[in-house]
Amino acid sequence: MTERVADYPRPPRLEPSQRRIRIRLGGETIAETRAAWRVLETFHPPSWYLPPGAFAPGVLRPAAGQSFCEWKGLARYWTLAAGGVTAEAAGWSYPSPTPAFAPIRDHIAVYAGRMEACFVDDEEVTPQPGGFYGGWITEEVTGPFKGGPGTTGW
Repeated sequence: MTERVADYPRPPRLEPSQRRIRIRLGGETIAETRAAWRVLETFHPPSWYLPPGAFAPGVLRPAAGQSFCEWKGLARYWTLAAGGVTAEAAGWSYPSPTPAFAPIRDHIAVYAGRMEACFVDDEEVTPQPGGFYGGWITEEVTGPFKGGPGTTGW
């Protein structure tokens, strides 16, 4: 089944998923779960939020900085490290999300482009264009995707 990101809602929708989500960094699998949440927002490939327990011990360290999402609230950032590789501020979470996004409290999403590889089931994802958004592109989603040059106004 193919999903068109142009058909995703605004405000975004939150969906539970039992698909196998896996993240690799420094030659190691640093996270794996079948209890993720995905956020679907118009013109964005899904962002995947994993429970903190899905991450290997010692992988996550608090990072400086924060940002604000009009839908989810105030985000904090995480540095991920494994196998001698450190990805500064490559993950984010919402410690006190808005009521509509309460299920992802403290769940962590990562920028696929800052990891060695991220997978949905056995498919390696392509990072969302640009460096600001953290969506994961799979064969199941079609664009156009917000994030690349010239897409900030739509």
